[in-house]
Amino acid sequence: MSKINVLLLCGGGGAEHDISLLSAKFFETTLENIPEYQVQKVELNKQGQYITSDGEICELTGERQLRHVAEPSKNWPIDFVIPCIHGYPGETGDIQSYFELIGLPYFGCDAEASRNSFNKVTAKMWFSALGIPNTPYLFLHQLDDQAISETQAAFDKWGSVFVKAASQGSSVGCYKVDNRDDIANVLKDAFKYSPYVVVEKTIVARELEVAAYEYQGEVIASKPGEIICDSNSFYTFDEKYAADSKASTKVEADNLTAEQLAKIQAYSIKAFKGMKLRHLSRIDFFLTEDGEILLNEINTFPGSTPISMFPKMLAHNGHDYGEFLKDAVTRALNS
Repeated sequence: MSKINVLLLCGGGGAEHDISLLSAKFFETTLENIPEYQVQKVELNKQGQYITSDGEICELTGERQLRHVAEPSKNWPIDFVIPCIHGYPGETGDIQSYFELIGLPYFGCDAEASRNSFNKVTAKMWFSALGIPNTPYLFLHQLDDQAISETQAAFDKWGSVFVKAASQGSSVGCYKVDNRDDIANVLKDAFKYSPYVVVEKTIVARELEVAAYEYQGEVIASKPGEIICDSNSFYTFDEKYAADSKASTKVEADNLTAEQLAKIQAYSIKAFKGMKLRHLSRIDFFLTEDGEILLNEINTFPGSTPISMFPKMLAHNGHDYGEFLKDAVTRALNS
C-alpha cells in the first residue's frame, strides 16, 4: 500500500509566525508515529517563500505538487496538507481558499468558517445569530472623532473596556482600557492592526476553554479547562508564551455545576455546527461571578505548543491526538 504524502505547512510570516513553528514540532512528533504517512515540512517565510527543512526554495503548484526550484527531480506530489499557521494567512481563510481552488484536501476549518471566526466582527454577529450569549460590544470601522466619542460613551457606561483589532489572533492588538484618557491612543494602536475594531465591555470572570472537535463522525466538546491570570491582568500574547508568564492553566476547571458544564458544552457544539467548523477548534468562554456564561471567541487552529490547551484537553477527554488526526485525514480523503 502506497503511503499518503502529507505536507506540514507552518510559519506564515504574520505576528504568530514563531508560535506556528512551535506548533509544527508537535505535529511532526505526532505524524512520525503514523507509519502510513510520508511527511514533508515546509515553512512559509515572511517574504512569502516556501522553504524546506533543508533550506531549499520550493513552490506549491496548482497541480498539487511541491516543486523544488533548484532540483526538479525532488518534486513531490501532495495528497493532504496540514496548514499549521496561526493568524494570517492560516486562520484568516486565505490559504484555505487556495487549497480549495486547486482541489487539495486539508486539515482544519474551511476558508469561510475560518474567516468568520477570525474576524471578531463577523464572529460576534454569528454568536448573536445563533442565540449564544456573548460580551456587550460596539464596532468601529474607522478612526475619527465619532469613534473616540462612541468608545468614551461605552467606557462611561461599562467602567472599563477592551479594545480589540478585529482581525488578529492570540490577543495581538488587544488592549484593556481602565483610564478614559487613554482611549484615543489605544484606538490608534488597534487600528494599526486592522481596519475594523471591536470595543467590548470588560468582563470580570473566569476564563474557560473547550476543545471542540470531530472524531469518528461525531462533534465532541471536552470538559472546560481554565486559564488563571495574574491579578487584574488578561491573557495577553506575552502571558500565553513568555517564559516568565504568571498565568497558569488547568486542563479541567474546578467547581463547575452540572448545569454550567452542560450549558458550556452545548454552546460549544452549537457554535461548532452552526458556524460550519471542521476537524478542530478551541472555543473560549467567560463565566461571571453571578453565573453568566458568555462566548468570548473561537480559535479555528488552536496552538499545539508545550503549553497549549487544545491537545491537553483532547487527551484529558480520552482521545489520542494521532488517532484523531488519522481519522480527520481519512475522512477528508474519502469525502
